[in-house]
Amino acid sequence: MSSNNRNPYIELTIGMFRTGILGYGGGPSVIPLIRHEAVVRYHWVNDDEFGEVLALANALPGPIATKMAAYLGYREKGVIGAIIAVIAHIFPTCIAMVALLSAVTFLSSSKIVAGMIAGVTPVIAVMLGTMAYEFGEKAVKGLGIYVGIGLFVISFLLLETVQLHPAIVIVLFLAYGTVH
Repeated sequence: MSSNNRNPYIELTIGMFRTGILGYGGGPSVIPLIRHEAVVRYHWVNDDEFGEVLALANALPGPIATKMAAYLGYREKGVIGAIIAVIAHIFPTCIAMVALLSAVTFLSSSKIVAGMIAGVTPVIAVMLGTMAYEFGEKAVKGLGIYVGIGLFVISFLLLETVQLHPAIVIVLFLAYGTVH
């Protein structure tokens, strides 16, 4: 479906790089950009096929934008096309992360930045405390005060005394929630 006067690998690279650099806010916000590149600009797929692929990508686990990039690359040039499309899509984000990490590392010794972090830390602590209180309040309403407190004590003991991994504690309580 690509035009014959351009190299499909270059089209995939430019198109997916553009979606990676202009897309901001997560997968769903990037979908219109990917659609523009795939349907309007390069004609890799038509609107119907794009809609079908989008529905399938939404049903599968993982980041939707990279799944769309992989499909479009595979559709155009097979496995190599999929690899090129995914790399081109995630490359701008990787560069931005390296640049931001470098800036944070460089500024971490700054007294101004340390002061800003010190000012934000209590706010984050209050927000986390408020969230924990609201979750606890909902748990007590749903389970009753004694069961709620009992489950809190059990989770605290599992995490702090037994030192069970938090993911295991979460899975245990999810299993309890499905049975309860």
